[in-house]
Amino acid sequence: MNRIGFIVSSVLVALALLSSTLFVVDQRQFGVVYALGQIKEVITEPGLNFKLPPPFQNVSYIDKRLLTLSSLDPEPMLTAEKQRVVIDWYVRWRITNPSEYIRNVGLDENAGAVQLNRVVRNAFQENINKRTVRDLISVRREAVMSDVQREVLAVVKGAKPWGVDVVDVRITRVDYVEAITESVYRRMEAERKRVANELRSTGFAEGEKIRADADRQREVIVANAYRDAQKIKGEGDGRAASIYADAFGRDPQFALFYRSLDAYKQSFNKKSDVMVLDPSSDFFKSMQSSGSTSNAPRR
Repeated sequence: MNRIGFIVSSVLVALALLSSTLFVVDQRQFGVVYALGQIKEVITEPGLNFKLPPPFQNVSYIDKRLLTLSSLDPEPMLTAEKQRVVIDWYVRWRITNPSEYIRNVGLDENAGAVQLNRVVRNAFQENINKRTVRDLISVRREAVMSDVQREVLAVVKGAKPWGVDVVDVRITRVDYVEAITESVYRRMEAERKRVANELRSTGFAEGEKIRADADRQREVIVANAYRDAQKIKGEGDGRAASIYADAFGRDPQFALFYRSLDAYKQSFNKKSDVMVLDPSSDFFKSMQSSGSTSNAPRR
């Protein structure tokens, strides 16, 4: 019984020792083997590997993928014309030499990100101080990013190499600080209001011009219509007078009698009308002639 327990314990100890000597390196990582605190070996290929059990040897892992570092400090920068602007940027970088990285930067990716952020910000500050806002928002932005990348590479590959490679540097946003942005928005708003008022004034003037032209045309049309109407009416009156003259010229006495009847009809059109006239006036001449004719002896 004691032998079985001893065998089982020995097997478990052997498995524990074996597991402490085996480690797997992922394809996305570097495996760094330490021997008593010193870098013994760097494993760059993925797979199963062996090492001495702790505390003789230990292993740590560093990411070998392409990493992204975004701007962390919104502190404004001064341009060549002393304008305060806020720059948002990002950097694509990777660790290429784990030994140099661990000796000169740190043990993990965060240490490299902190130091790289400082170097990139200083490079941006130096380049933006030499350029105007127009340069930063125009095609010269590419030149700014290229210069920053070149300066950062000069630092990380200098006398004490970081063991990293900076693949790309990009500017994502260039903007004025909030106080200046608010002032710019107010000027833009005032300019838009001025243009709107100018358009309204122009439209009102054009409307008045169109209305005046329409009124003028209306007056001309009404005047022409009235002229034509009066002309037609005059022609009609002349034609009627000609017809009356021709008809009455055949029997003047009948014409005088007919006109007198028409005058009587217009004068006595209401029963309540009262007229004071001299019977001897010519107005009643037709009536008198009619009365005298009715009293004359028949033949």
